Amino acid sequence: MRAVLCNAFEGIKALSLAEAAEPRPAAGEVLIDVHAASVSHMDYLMTCGGYQMRPALPYVPGTDAAGIVVACGDQVTRFRPGDRVSCESWFGGFAERMVAKASSTVCLPANVDFIVGSTILHAYLTAWYALIERARLQAGETVLVTGAAGGVGLACVEVAHLLGARVIAVVGTSAKAAVVRRQGADEVIDYSREDLRQRVKALTGGEGLDVCVENVGGALFTTLARLMRWNGRLMPIGFTSGEVPSLAMNLPLLKNYSVVGVFIGAWKERSPDDASRAAGTVMAWVGEGRLRPHVDRVLPLEQAAEAMSAVANRSTQGRIVLRVR
Repeated sequence: MRAVLCNAFEGIKALSLAEAAEPRPAAGEVLIDVHAASVSHMDYLMTCGGYQMRPALPYVPGTDAAGIVVACGDQVTRFRPGDRVSCESWFGGFAERMVAKASSTVCLPANVDFIVGSTILHAYLTAWYALIERARLQAGETVLVTGAAGGVGLACVEVAHLLGARVIAVVGTSAKAAVVRRQGADEVIDYSREDLRQRVKALTGGEGLDVCVENVGGALFTTLARLMRWNGRLMPIGFTSGEVPSLAMNLPLLKNYSVVGVFIGAWKERSPDDASRAAGTVMAWVGEGRLRPHVDRVLPLEQAAEAMSAVANRSTQGRIVLRVR
């Protein structure tokens, strides 16, 4: 089968399109004909060797995909060949076929195509886990999302809006303001041109943030750590800036706020039934039009390196999708 291979943990330059052995599903897995796969920052980070896990080399990158089930492992009862599905795995999506755990696979509604279907699980389950499971977000609370125009950031904006929160989206360029507003942001801060601290204070009447979903890290995290409201929840999700920040612990002490980590991979491994139920709800919301995943562009599988480069440069809005079939 055709597949994108990562031959060394050296990032984009280590990617090549080649023939690879077709995977086989284990007892609790499904084998999927991949029609589309989306590209995430996690995919890029893993090719650089900067993620929490390192697959055995060479490996096929790709977290999120959508396609048609062609075979099921012995213990799989929820799916059968011919089902249209969205699926998620640590890797394997940038290929004509991939395997995924049945617990990380969900049927696509009839009105959701494979392109959109490939963008949903990683981004929107992260948003679900962050805002519903970890933050216990309540309607009327103020949520700030950094990296708001990226895949996970945009999903967090949408889910927070759907839950009735007031959403402040933080972006790095003015070109990204329109997309975050369309997805539900009430206010937008372009921190390349505006003073983030002063704008947050003005928008919250000096009270600060109930919830901060922080995707960027570095100096941005350090600034936001001083802008939390009493009993707030500061949530580190990722570090797309490349800098893992430190925190002066007197800040959460004085404001009585919590620092709440969000690592969806560990949640899915530890609570697969909860994650599967959440995936079903998220997919239903997409089918009903309550969530509208934004596709930045669609490229052929052969241009996986170009797609990964755009993600690395943080120039995307939503997800780039690779058309596999």
